[in-house]
Amino acid sequence: MPVWWTYSVWVMKQVSTKIARDEAVILEVVRRFGPLSRVDIQKLTQLRPNTISDLVRKLVRQRRLLEAGRRSGNPLGRKQVLLRLNPDFGFILGLEFDAEWVTVSVLDLSPSVRALVRRPTAVGQGREGTLEQLLACSGEMLRQAGIEPQSLLGIGISDPGLIDSRNGISLSTSTMEFWRDVPLEQIFEKKFGVPCLLEGNARTRAMAERLLGAGELAEDMIYVDYGAGIGAGIISQGMLLRGSRDCAGEFGHMHVLEGGPPCQCGSFGCLEALASAPSVAAQARKAILEGGRSDILALAGGNAENVTGWHVLQAARSGDKLGAALVENLGECLGLGLASLVNLLNPQMIVLHRSLEVAGPALLDHIARVVRRQALRRSTELLDFRYSQFQEEGGVLGAALLILEKAFEIPALRPPQFLVDADMVYQA
Repeated sequence: MPVWWTYSVWVMKQVSTKIARDEAVILEVVRRFGPLSRVDIQKLTQLRPNTISDLVRKLVRQRRLLEAGRRSGNPLGRKQVLLRLNPDFGFILGLEFDAEWVTVSVLDLSPSVRALVRRPTAVGQGREGTLEQLLACSGEMLRQAGIEPQSLLGIGISDPGLIDSRNGISLSTSTMEFWRDVPLEQIFEKKFGVPCLLEGNARTRAMAERLLGAGELAEDMIYVDYGAGIGAGIISQGMLLRGSRDCAGEFGHMHVLEGGPPCQCGSFGCLEALASAPSVAAQARKAILEGGRSDILALAGGNAENVTGWHVLQAARSGDKLGAALVENLGECLGLGLASLVNLLNPQMIVLHRSLEVAGPALLDHIARVVRRQALRRSTELLDFRYSQFQEEGGVLGAALLILEKAFEIPALRPPQFLVDADMVYQA
C-alpha cells in the first residue's frame, strides 16, 4: 500500500531516515526536469555525489529510473548518462464525470493516456445508479487496460460540483439535483484498495492546461470550463486556488443579470442560467417553437426537443442568424463575467474550454473585446486569450497530475520518538 494512504489528502508524507528522503528527492527532480545526468541531479539537489550514485544505482536496479542515452558534450570527455522516470513503473486511474459524460482513463507516470472509456452519464438512474456506473466504468477501464488495482499509485476523481476535498466528499452539483453528500474517496478506496483524491473538474482541467497544454506554465491563469455548467479553475502565482471551503472558482454562479432567469443553484440571473450549453439550447428551442427558422433544427434531426448547445454553436459557425445571435449573447455574458475576474485576479492568460471553438474564432475574439472593454486597461494590455488544448481527456489528465504530485511529494523527516515524547511532556 502506498505510503501516502490517508483519507485526509493534505497530510504531508513523513519518513524516518534521511536516505528515504534523499531517494524521494531524486525521484521528484528527475520526474520534474528529466532526463537528467547525475551531475544535473547534484546541481539541483545539492546532495553528495556518493549518495546520488548509490541511490541512482538502486533506483535503476528497481527500474524506477531508466537510462535515457548519453549527453553529447566535450568529444574528449566522458559523455554523461541521462536518467528518466520509468513511466510504466506505476499507473493512475483518472475519472471525470458530469451530467453529460463519464470519462475514465488509465494513465502512466508521464502522465500519458494509455486507454480511455467514455459513456453518457446515467443521470436517469439517480444517485445509486450514477455511483454504480462510476465504479463499473472504472473496473471496465482496468480490465481493458490489463491493469491490476494494486499496481495503481492512486485514483484521481474530477468532480462537477462542490466538494469537501479534505474528507473526499462530493457535496452537490447544480446540474445533478440528486447528487448530494457522496463520500466518493471512501467508496473508491474501499472498492479498489488504493488511495483516492477528489477535486473539482474546473481545477483539474486548469492543472492539465497549465502544466501540459495551452497554459504553458503560466503563473497567473484562469481556465473556463464550459458545458452543462460553467466553472473556473484559477491559478495565482503558480498555485491552484481552492478557497477556505473548496468553493473558489464557482464562476457559473456569478450574478450577471438583475431579474434574470432562475438558476438551479436557487438564485436568479447567474451566468450559468444565461449562458451554459443547456441554457443556450433552451433559448434556441423556444425561438424555433415560436416560429423562428434556423439551421439548428436540421442539425437536431428536425426535432426541436433534440436541440443541444453544440448544435447552436455549430450553426453559428456556418452563418445561421439565430445561432449567431445566441452565440453573440453567450460571448457577451462570458465576457462580462470574465471582466470582473480579470479586475479581481489580474491573470496573464485566459484559457477557454475547447468545446467553445465549435463556434469558430469569432467567439474568442468577441469575448476578448468584451473583457477589454469592461476591465481595467492595465489588466488587459498583455492579457492572452486561448482555447484549451485538451477536451475530454483534460479532466482525467489533471486528476492524474494530482495523484503524481502527492505520490512523489518530498516527505518531511519524522522526528525520533524520544523527541516527540519530550515535546508532549513540555507542552503538558
